[in-house]
Amino acid sequence: MNIFNKIYRKTFRFLTRKVLFKILYKHYCSKPIKDDKVTFLELRLPHLSNNFQLLHKELTTNYDLDVNVCYIRQGFARGTDKYKRIFHFLKEAATSKYIILNEGSDITGGMEKREGQHIMNTWHGCGAFKKFGKSTADKIFGDTAKNAARYPAHPDYDLVTVSSPEVVWAYIEAMGKEDKPECIKPLGLSRTDVFYDKEFIEAAKEKVAKVIPASKGKKIILYAPTFRGRTKGAYSPSELDVKKFYDSFKDEYVLLFKHHPITHERPKIPAEYSGFAFDVTDSLTIEDLICVSDICISDYSSLVFEYSLFERPMIFFAYDLDEYFDWRGFYYNYDELTPGPVVTTNDEMIEYIRHIDEKFDVDKVREFRKKFMSSCDGNATNKIIAEFFGKDLEKYRKSSLK
Repeated sequence: MNIFNKIYRKTFRFLTRKVLFKILYKHYCSKPIKDDKVTFLELRLPHLSNNFQLLHKELTTNYDLDVNVCYIRQGFARGTDKYKRIFHFLKEAATSKYIILNEGSDITGGMEKREGQHIMNTWHGCGAFKKFGKSTADKIFGDTAKNAARYPAHPDYDLVTVSSPEVVWAYIEAMGKEDKPECIKPLGLSRTDVFYDKEFIEAAKEKVAKVIPASKGKKIILYAPTFRGRTKGAYSPSELDVKKFYDSFKDEYVLLFKHHPITHERPKIPAEYSGFAFDVTDSLTIEDLICVSDICISDYSSLVFEYSLFERPMIFFAYDLDEYFDWRGFYYNYDELTPGPVVTTNDEMIEYIRHIDEKFDVDKVREFRKKFMSSCDGNATNKIIAEFFGKDLEKYRKSSLK
């Protein structure tokens, strides 16, 4: 990036985040807050994410509230479309009594909470694995410490929900909430409630069998890596050798790829393995896959925290561990944190799977689950709603349910 481009980007960020957005938000704040208005913000995805689905369903099914969802599509929307989306969110948020986020952003971080407003962040991942927010200020992935202070990613929260008491400290650090640590509470994550729902689990099994008929009568290996690169150009790794897995496991397993939802580039599965390996990124949810998979291969993704609820084997394919540590870093020692083998080659993974019955240590997974997921008990949605909305919500309960 040349010097002129750097100056342009720096100036543009200042003019939008510190001037334009603030003026617009202040203008929209001239209207009164609506006591029954709730606004969810999906920063990147084009649909309601799993972080929000149960909360949204509860609020719209059982209460007469003005519930809105805004989609900014950061990293995907471009030009005037992008800014129309941002302006729309600022307008809706300004008059909302309740604002619900699931990520950090210098768009929301710059909003000043109005008197009587309440802001919550449900966060989009369990546990505390790879670093984010202010914790990455010294890493290649992160912003500079100076910019992180100038353009905060997190507003004045009333509540941030996390998966266990163990990880509260990491969110305080990442979100810069040392002056208000009490806003971060281990109530569990709403998205995990489905893993305690027997009907959901059975439906997931049926859905996977329907989408992937080849899975019937076979065990499932799930490969779900996190993305590489920056979010705007995120791509998925291609180091897993489909041919080797096919040669070793075609009679006993199917291999399902679930790439991170923000990736722009995904490796193609060679046609000759189409009856064994399948990319289900767009056809099956991660919840469906967590429910049905017999083995999970990941790397640095927080989905392993949720997967631990089922106490099944996990493999950590960390072929680029040193590079990734320099890029982003971790909150815990990686080798001590992971409740399964850390490997760097396909041969190591194959060898482990071949002897999984004697190699799998379920006690290690149980210890991991207890440490990082103790607040995810199947009742997180109700706990979160009660904590965030309090008794004020009861007056909006639908008359038929009173």
